[in-house]
Amino acid sequence: MPTIDKERNTIIISKPIVHTSAACYHCGTDCITNSIAIDEKVFCCEGCKLVYEILNDNGLCDYYKLQSHPGLSQIKPARSDKFAYLDNEEIASKLYKFTDGNHTMVTLYIPGVHCASCMWLLEHMNKLAAGITESRLNFTSKEVTIRYKRDAISLRRIVELLTTIGYEPYISLDDATQEKTKNYNKQLIYKLGVAGFCFGNIMLMSFPEYLSLDKGIEHEYAFLFRILNLVLALPVFFYSASEFFSSAWAGLKQKILNIDAPIVLALIITFARSVYEIATHTGSGYLDSMSGIVFFMLVGRVVQERAYKSISFHRDYKSYFPIAVNVVTKDGIVSKNLQDLQEKDVVELHNDEIIPADAILINGNARIDYSFVTGESEPVLIEAGKLVYAGGKQVGEKITIQVVKPVAGSYLTSLWNHHSFAKNKAEKNNRDSMIHVMSKYFTIVLFALAAATAIYWWANDPSKILPSVSAMLIVACPCALLLAATYTNGNLLRLLSNNGLYLRDATVIEQIGDATHIVFDKTGTLTQGSKQFHVTGHQLTEAEKAWVYNTAIHSQHPYSKALIKYLGAFPVTNLDKWEEHTGKGLYAEIEGSTIQIGSAAFAGVTLEQSGIQPALYIRINEKVTAFYIITEFRGEVTKLIPALNERYSLSLLSGDNDRQRAELQSLFGQNSQLLFEQKPLDKLHYIKKLQDGGQSVLMVGDGLNDAGALQQSNVGITLADDINNFTPSCDAILDAGKFAKFPALLKLAYSGKYIIYFSFIISILYNIVGLSISMQGKMNPMIAAILMPVSTLSIVLITTGLGSFVAKKSGLSLKA
Repeated sequence: MPTIDKERNTIIISKPIVHTSAACYHCGTDCITNSIAIDEKVFCCEGCKLVYEILNDNGLCDYYKLQSHPGLSQIKPARSDKFAYLDNEEIASKLYKFTDGNHTMVTLYIPGVHCASCMWLLEHMNKLAAGITESRLNFTSKEVTIRYKRDAISLRRIVELLTTIGYEPYISLDDATQEKTKNYNKQLIYKLGVAGFCFGNIMLMSFPEYLSLDKGIEHEYAFLFRILNLVLALPVFFYSASEFFSSAWAGLKQKILNIDAPIVLALIITFARSVYEIATHTGSGYLDSMSGIVFFMLVGRVVQERAYKSISFHRDYKSYFPIAVNVVTKDGIVSKNLQDLQEKDVVELHNDEIIPADAILINGNARIDYSFVTGESEPVLIEAGKLVYAGGKQVGEKITIQVVKPVAGSYLTSLWNHHSFAKNKAEKNNRDSMIHVMSKYFTIVLFALAAATAIYWWANDPSKILPSVSAMLIVACPCALLLAATYTNGNLLRLLSNNGLYLRDATVIEQIGDATHIVFDKTGTLTQGSKQFHVTGHQLTEAEKAWVYNTAIHSQHPYSKALIKYLGAFPVTNLDKWEEHTGKGLYAEIEGSTIQIGSAAFAGVTLEQSGIQPALYIRINEKVTAFYIITEFRGEVTKLIPALNERYSLSLLSGDNDRQRAELQSLFGQNSQLLFEQKPLDKLHYIKKLQDGGQSVLMVGDGLNDAGALQQSNVGITLADDINNFTPSCDAILDAGKFAKFPALLKLAYSGKYIIYFSFIISILYNIVGLSISMQGKMNPMIAAILMPVSTLSIVLITTGLGSFVAKKSGLSLKA
């Protein structure tokens, strides 16, 4: 069994290890050894075993019955002081949703939630710690709400407990600086409920008069039903329909005639004529048609909203930064709110921690990963006294930096505050939507026909002017057009999300369909995180490879796992000595030889301060081998790029060097432009240049360095290995696991406008029938009540059927 030498910060293995092919009882990962076991259950690491022991001691092993191997793999022990900043009440209070001084409620985002077992365990947190009174998980948003007593347990202890069992919360500066947006608009649900209730009852009380035909019903009953219908129509008109009134008014204030304007006009005319007919005892009005159309339009909007309510598309750099950092003071290490960080503050950073502000390196070996900021995939070696920039991530040992610019003045913040982020892309796209353009012409034609009808009846029978013109405006309002767009887009949003593409809103579908040029980022988009190596120096013999393999298999470090994959399988043999020096490397002794795997300093190698640095070194006695990381393309890329090339112009923008230019040029074709060593602003300006040339640009990226380009583009799509992890502000998020479906998804979005056109033609046919009856002055409430649901049902069936047909034909899944 491994033992921990706390003084030397090492893990030492002295017991022989036996190879096994068993799966870890906790997470399902293949176990390299059977030495980590308890109760005849084998685990892949000490972290998984520890979680099992905690759950077993607290009677929570039903966790393993709900789903086989439900745990997360590679559970790493956290530093004892990692969450010390939560002891600072000023910082912790920013996370509280409620507190009375003792009883407190906090909501934490848990990225690792993935199954029913996760939900069951997180909702039984009260059995793991006495101070927790209740915990509830929102599985869709991956947020757990915990109520606890502060006199019994601290927030730090709760977070540490979650981390220990494999569900480390993601706590960022964003949690402290803004209120989270609600998942959905509750007012819209209330309006829909009111409209549905009133519509159903109005239809029910309209049936006696409709079905009585020429016989009629008693006058007192007819008038009673009409009054009840009017009472029920009031909340529909003044409350449920306010959604359309506010939208139309907002458009008129900006001198824009959007599709809601003629709809509102039709609703007003319908309501006014119905009130007039009921008051003068000349008819029952069209209240059922009015309430029905409001109900169906609200259904469409709710369907759209719920299709993308669980994904966040409006994130900035605050979602990437930690909420607090460790500041070195004369009194020791103090946790400080990131927003309170000032110039000359000295900050201590550990492995995998984010540089919070532009600073100067004071102490330690800085190996900074800027891939999320610049796109450069290789970590950069920084000397003491040199600048390090906010957003970079330290890879390796502990370092100390001194802040030269606070967060607000850092390079990363200046990038995010570029003027391109001030654009309201969604508002512009919505304003330019084909629906509003079609609505404008529809309204002009309708008013022209109404005017012609009025002139005709003025010359022939003036008493029919008001009934015929008002009936035309009631029957032929562009509600059918809006319904066609709403239900088409709602169905497409559902189909797209079922296949891994999550859109910000329905206007993005049309923008994707109009795209003519696709721009790809390289690092993290076309490439993936798995490591491949290029080897220089001493070439390892088969015996040496076996020694290195047996040294690396005991480590959970990503480089160790990549090294094992590169070497291939070797028989497991006993080591005379094995040590892991955290943040530095591995040391082993076998058959009289010493093996060192790790950084240049750990292997005793003098580094050149220029050029690309090796990822790790292997030193066997006096022989040194250097391993450089080679970027590996995602498996789908070789088929995906040629498929897109058939229809779109393509470009590649990368912050990385151009060592793969020849391979990429062959993949993209000679007509595609490939630009390397591009800074974030360079990417933004390139897209602006394409747009000035008349191109509609779709950008696919993944990192903070792509944020400006994603915002500048007509459509910005972020590729994410985990759709709930941090992604830049964008129009859509594409699940990296579904990247192969990207061409088919674009084809489905492109088909959307043609489905809307076809649905609109169908609605026009119904309008022709309704208008022909209305222009003759023969329209009555019963005919209107029949035309409205029939046309609505037809549109719903057509849009749903055509969307599903195109998706299936493109090879997409109809279900999640």
